[in-house]
Amino acid sequence: MADDALIEKEQDKTFAEIGLCAELVEACEALNWKTPSKIQAEAIPYALEGRDLIGLAQTGSGKTGAFALPIIQSLLEHKSPFFACVLSPTRELAIQIAEQFEALGSGIGVKCSVLVGGVDMMQQQLSLGKRPHIVVATPGRLLDHLTNTKGFSLRTLKYLVLDEADRLLNMDFEKAIDDILKAIPKERKTYLFSATMTNKVNKLQRACLRNPVKIEAASKYSTVDTLKQQYRFIPAKYKDCYLVYILTEMSGSTSMVFTRTCEATRLLSLILRNLGLKAIPISGQMSQAKRLGALNKFKAGECNILICTDVASRGLDIPSVDMVINYDIPTNSKDYIHRVGRTARAGRSGLAVSLVNQYELEWYLQIEQLIGKKLEEYPAEEAEVLMLLERVSDAKRISQMKIKESFTNKRKRRGEDDGEDDTERLAISHKNSHKNSKGSKKFRNKQR
Repeated sequence: MADDALIEKEQDKTFAEIGLCAELVEACEALNWKTPSKIQAEAIPYALEGRDLIGLAQTGSGKTGAFALPIIQSLLEHKSPFFACVLSPTRELAIQIAEQFEALGSGIGVKCSVLVGGVDMMQQQLSLGKRPHIVVATPGRLLDHLTNTKGFSLRTLKYLVLDEADRLLNMDFEKAIDDILKAIPKERKTYLFSATMTNKVNKLQRACLRNPVKIEAASKYSTVDTLKQQYRFIPAKYKDCYLVYILTEMSGSTSMVFTRTCEATRLLSLILRNLGLKAIPISGQMSQAKRLGALNKFKAGECNILICTDVASRGLDIPSVDMVINYDIPTNSKDYIHRVGRTARAGRSGLAVSLVNQYELEWYLQIEQLIGKKLEEYPAEEAEVLMLLERVSDAKRISQMKIKESFTNKRKRRGEDDGEDDTERLAISHKNSHKNSKGSKKFRNKQR
């Protein structure tokens, strides 16, 4: 059975000392990875011994490197196509994992294929025709190719990785994963990585791993010590006002704001842009191209506020995020761990603020119980916050009206996307019509 013994922390080891070859040590240096993270230092030696792995680590702890490095080292010794397959729950995470493989393997010619929805199947078939070493995929799209792409199979596969395994099994991927497991060799190495351990992950561990070693580089459900976590109890009717107040107070920061619905990302982005804040939405309703475009604008600093659903809570490596705001409290308390893990990554500090209204109290208390701590209150004078109420209410009313008009017009103009471009266009329209208003000046004064 699995070796469940917790492994002692190895201090100050270098990548060479944990067994990586000179080419990969050099690749790590090129990426400015000075020493292995905790999960890397503990997992890589076992991986190099040929063991199956279950890696439990906080988000932002270097999990991708923990499985990519040993796979690339093994690939150096036995270079062959379709050597490893990595399954991811989201398109963005899959693309990011492939980028990390290519960065680490650039000096030795590692080739990757990314198979995700929202991208033309033919392009992906051409990529598979080049016989890449690594396939990174979402389960549904991988199954599409295994079923429909002539000449493509994973019969030679040596490594299977399930990244964010708990999310993979909570998003109706279970049947697809079962079918994939039937289509790949039983004689392989399997790595299971996740920030949280659930009953479904436990079940998967029994189904497809052989004598795995379990690496726990964190307590069961925890957040990093460098993260400052706060809450604010507020009436639901003032939530938008508090959001604007906090973002204005932290106006020089990069922030991610999490909502429960795709519609809320669009409305909030429009409200904030109408108030002069640089916000951009990302949600599952946007096309893949627009999602990546929004993410790239945020990474590049063109917009410093990303309004998102939980599609952005897993695995996205945006190291410069200063603050996470839970505009809507997640109904699943484990999602809180992943959301706030977008900040305070790789040893940096960060702030997480949860706005809790009267309808969300129970969910909030479940979060405190899960992480085992009481959060401190976010300090704000309500009278000062409510000075923004008239301006915010006006921006919200006009944003809702513009969205309604846009929806009506779209029914007449077929084929237009609901994504970020519309939000930007509507925001510019409102900004132009109100730029000389007295309320707008008052808000700009507040921002200063």
